[in-house]
Amino acid sequence: MQFFLPVLTFIIISALSLSAQITNDTIKIPDIDKIRMADSLFYQTDDVVITGTRIQKKIIDIPYSVIRISNKQYQYDRKISISDVLNFVPGVFLQSRYGNHDVRISIRGFGSRSNTGIRGVRILLDGIPESEPDGQTRIEAIDFNSIGSIEIVKGNSSSLYTNAPGGVVNFINDINFPRTFGISFNDFGSFSQRRNGFKVGIREGNQALLATYTYHHSNGYRVHSQDYWHILNLVYDVFPSRNTNFQVLGYFVDGLIRLTGSLTKEEYDEDPLQAGPQEIARDTRRISKKGRVGTRYISKFGKDLNNEIEITTYGTIKYFERTARTYRILNRYGLGTTVRYVNKSNILERLNEFSVGGDALYQTGPIEEYRNVGGRKDDVNIGITDETIGNSGFYILNNYEIIPNRFSFLFSGRYDNVYFSQKDQLLESRNSLRRFEAFTPKFALNYKITPSVAVYTSYGLSFDSPAGNELNNFPISSNPSIKLNPDLEPQKSKNFEIGIKGNLIFPQQTFLRNTFFELTFFNSIIEDEIVPFEVFGDVFFRNAAQTHRSGLEFGTNTELLKGLRLAVSYTFSDFTYDNYIARTIDIIDAQIVTEEQEFSGNVVPSVPKNNLLFSISYERIFFELLTAFSKISTQYVSGMYVDDKNTDKTNDYQTINATVGIDLQLNKFNIRLSGGMNNILDEKYVGFININSTAARFYEVGEPRNFFTSIQLGYSF
Repeated sequence: MQFFLPVLTFIIISALSLSAQITNDTIKIPDIDKIRMADSLFYQTDDVVITGTRIQKKIIDIPYSVIRISNKQYQYDRKISISDVLNFVPGVFLQSRYGNHDVRISIRGFGSRSNTGIRGVRILLDGIPESEPDGQTRIEAIDFNSIGSIEIVKGNSSSLYTNAPGGVVNFINDINFPRTFGISFNDFGSFSQRRNGFKVGIREGNQALLATYTYHHSNGYRVHSQDYWHILNLVYDVFPSRNTNFQVLGYFVDGLIRLTGSLTKEEYDEDPLQAGPQEIARDTRRISKKGRVGTRYISKFGKDLNNEIEITTYGTIKYFERTARTYRILNRYGLGTTVRYVNKSNILERLNEFSVGGDALYQTGPIEEYRNVGGRKDDVNIGITDETIGNSGFYILNNYEIIPNRFSFLFSGRYDNVYFSQKDQLLESRNSLRRFEAFTPKFALNYKITPSVAVYTSYGLSFDSPAGNELNNFPISSNPSIKLNPDLEPQKSKNFEIGIKGNLIFPQQTFLRNTFFELTFFNSIIEDEIVPFEVFGDVFFRNAAQTHRSGLEFGTNTELLKGLRLAVSYTFSDFTYDNYIARTIDIIDAQIVTEEQEFSGNVVPSVPKNNLLFSISYERIFFELLTAFSKISTQYVSGMYVDDKNTDKTNDYQTINATVGIDLQLNKFNIRLSGGMNNILDEKYVGFININSTAARFYEVGEPRNFFTSIQLGYSF
């Protein structure tokens, strides 16, 4: 295949994104010099994060894989989808079907089975769950123009978070800026894509206010895939005293997306950009309005400030209209809280960190269902259900330094209670309640070979309750007269990992001055895996499989020469079904016929065996006023099976992307030029697999060749 790189001509006006991270033990207003130093480096293992252990802790001291990404690392890139930002994290595989909507996030295979929304991975925004109480997540509220940093915990996190066997992703708004600023941004791209908005940060003494607004519109690259969104984010942050912090966090999202559907192999080969015929006939779409307001109080106290308490409360409203086979209207209202307490003390002259906390999230509201007549709601109501989903739980965590500053032992454990209630307003006898409970412990060791290089290992159990849509009852269950499936149970897993991570910094050297690296081997055994099966042509779920997953993750980001960086990310995944008997139940000649097929030994679908990413970038500063940036990257993904039966496998594919940009600082004004082209060779590939489709509609094409430009202007006071 011949390689070519078209010359891009564009004018882009931009502004300097001001972001930072507080890394001191004592809560205080950010230190500007330390902020600049932290943002000048990539993937530092001495970054302080909270998502991994729910206490402030350096990445190098956490005995499992945790990565923090600063917004500086993607400031010149396109920022439409989560796949634009997280694609280079080893062990994370992303499949995007509609921009930033219905993105499938898979970490070590968890989440790969979801055909709609995100499952198996806990998604947080400023530490508050974006995930529903049943574990499903949509991420319309995530605006990368507002995000300052992202913390990713890879692997089993069930000992600290509900329904998180795959890990946790925490998006953190950019509240830690050093001074007042204003930014306007305008992004343009292929398929009539545009994003316009502003970002304002006001800092006065001990308090700060961040406000961002983004309008997004795109016609999409497939037929019937238009979408538009209004996204507003607000954060108010104040330090009443040196060791006390109070925040108010809120957002509101309003938008619409038309869904294109998946294609059969014949339709895909004929025209991969067409929409599914049912999606056109039904005008399949989703209208969403959602909002959240939360408060957070954090205080450190005690003689040596060795105690910390945090109390977070929040309320949510969500309104959805979904057109598919029927027209559904969902109104949901939620209340949640998180409380945690941390104590640092010495036991036998060794540092001991103890933490205890709890979470609760309650969500309720009616679901109305009507006939869908060509995308319009019929007047006849065919169903009204009052649905309540909630989860509550508490955790304990203890980290003890066996050898000071070198060898530590961590134990964490969590008890969870997830419950579902459905009340049928048209037929009371169908009312039902399901409750799932479990305790999930985890043990981990961390040994620092040097202050910036550590080896670690962990073993733990995980617990993943069924999602709401997976609990739909079927006609021949043990009690078919109620709404919730009485036979479906959570899936459980045993998870082991061992790895090494580090940051090698040699500031006096010319070559390889700064290198981050991570290598992890993981092994998981999933029992009672929730898998789909067919009853009279409709899809339901049951516990029917045991799965073995093992894999290797490797990532490095190194400064070859001053300003010249190389990044490599590789994930090897070997996921197979140890035991799996699939079942289909149908009516043939007025008789119920059950067919069973042996899938043991088959490969888990929608997960590539090999996922390799490579990028090389160059950044140079001229006259301390102008910064120029360029990057070229490529991704190779091996073929994936489309269903549990392994009836077909997608082709391997490779995409190449390029980005360029300049950043000009004129006193207090800032101008940034950036743009690029994705999928330069216009590779045709399957970008999303609709796994286990009963109609063999597995295929959704990835994004063809496209360009983007960004125009931003900023002023700092």
